[in-house]
Amino acid sequence: MNRAERNYDRYPCKKIQEDKVGVFQGAEEICRELSNVIARKENTVITVECYPGVDIERLTEDFLPLFPVKVIQSDSCLHERESINQLIVNDLTDDRVFGKITNRTIEECFDQMKIQNVRKQIENIQGIVIVIGTGASFITKGDVLIYADISRWEIQLRYRAGMSNWLCHNPKAPILEKYKCGFFIEWRMADKLKKQLLPCTDYMMDCNIKEKPILVAGKQFREGMKRFSNEPFRTVPYFDPGVWGGQWMKNHFSLPADRSNFAWSFDGVPEENGIRMCFGDITAEFPAQNLVLLHPKDLMGSRVYARFGTEFPIRFDLLDTVEGGNLSLQVHPLTEYIQEHFNMKYTQDESYYILDAQKDSHVYLGVKENADQEQFADDLKQAEKGEKEFPAEKYVNCIPVKKHDHILIPAGTIHCSGKNTMVLEISATPYIFTFKLWDWGRVGLDGLPRPVHIDHGLRNIQWDRDTKWIENNLIHREKTLMKDERNQIEKTGLHELEFIETRRYTINYSLQCVTDDSVHVLNLVEGEEIEVASPTNQFSPLRVHYAETFFIPASAEEYILRPAGKSLGKTVMVVDAFIK
Repeated sequence: MNRAERNYDRYPCKKIQEDKVGVFQGAEEICRELSNVIARKENTVITVECYPGVDIERLTEDFLPLFPVKVIQSDSCLHERESINQLIVNDLTDDRVFGKITNRTIEECFDQMKIQNVRKQIENIQGIVIVIGTGASFITKGDVLIYADISRWEIQLRYRAGMSNWLCHNPKAPILEKYKCGFFIEWRMADKLKKQLLPCTDYMMDCNIKEKPILVAGKQFREGMKRFSNEPFRTVPYFDPGVWGGQWMKNHFSLPADRSNFAWSFDGVPEENGIRMCFGDITAEFPAQNLVLLHPKDLMGSRVYARFGTEFPIRFDLLDTVEGGNLSLQVHPLTEYIQEHFNMKYTQDESYYILDAQKDSHVYLGVKENADQEQFADDLKQAEKGEKEFPAEKYVNCIPVKKHDHILIPAGTIHCSGKNTMVLEISATPYIFTFKLWDWGRVGLDGLPRPVHIDHGLRNIQWDRDTKWIENNLIHREKTLMKDERNQIEKTGLHELEFIETRRYTINYSLQCVTDDSVHVLNLVEGEEIEVASPTNQFSPLRVHYAETFFIPASAEEYILRPAGKSLGKTVMVVDAFIK
């Protein structure tokens, strides 16, 4: 195992303060803190607003040492289940994968008459009342407001372990069904409410570990978030197996050897990843999306915020097919299509940066010259029925790739990564909108056929993106912008149809860069270690290791990249993505 493998940091953390003032770990410490806060009040209402996925029953037990006179669960004020179903049915749809981004709010899920009755009850109770659950803050903000939070990855793990969605009693439902309800409905509703509460909540609670909740005072939490919005940082990556998954990440990142493979790493997706804040010897993790909701202009820049609002537009992830298989043959929707069918503002333009490659590494990209569209569609539909194998190479270009190639993939371009290829995927963020056309006859890890969306796909394939167009527009588009004896800056993409621009920095000594009012997402693609520093000492240096993704907020304005550690005196390479 080489040095780069040992150094990959799976649990990055930013030190917020040297002590743990304002931070309380475990139910006993949390109840002691709350007891001190309410000690001189005869009657106190503690409101615990919960993100969907927080274990309400377990959290309620943690607050029992406060000896509440009454505990009110917010779900008691929900509309009846039939009314809830009618509220969300059009956005949920009957598709296995896709719904519509809902415009509904959590407040619409509640019966106002039930809320009024509960409020009257609270007025007549002497002592401590706890109101807890998703939407609890609609019943009352209380005297003490706590926001109980959880990361998206932990929610997904709980789905797999049998947890139902908040709005659906579906413990045995397939994970795709649960994820769809979360992605299109529940998380959208919850984030709208969270955006309102983050600036004013008295405490934030990390509920990722049920047995060890962590309470962070609002002041300390917001100071920590402000630090993240002005300084370079990393998010907490997570890794997941897949039917086409490979062995590269397992070997390079010291992942569990007993797992069959790892297909994905999400490292650089604020909507999915967490950020860890260290307070003395206590580390709390919160969704990185909180940073987007609380400090969008500092993080993304004024012009990016004006264009995307609180939707973070850049995504980095890793796709590992080394000793694995091909990804599904797929296409992403055009912007008009995704807006009309899924209520999403922008689409998934993307690219494959080849982080590592074998001798037979390749990608599938674009249709071949004079491909017969009708026969293409007919062969796909026969393959979907299991009547034949789809002859992918008859219709789609199979292109050899090598390390550090950058393949550009604007929406509407048919594509997939082939086996034995390690891809750093750089793309726009709406990553769920993939229309699988052919999955090489496989079933998923759950034993079920993997869903394909041929009709959606056929309506989005751009047939004029044939072999010649691909060669002229999407392959080997590198352009040198600056080169001297120490450094080189190249523009590697993306295509003019895509709103992200990428540059590759080859650095021998140090390179000073500017943010130009855009967030920057970067990855060390060659070399063991670099340091990210401020030319004006605005922030403490950040150490980054091979294949790690990191963020430079727009508000940082200037930053220096330089080799560090065992990379001192050696050449390193960094890929940088920002909004044009």
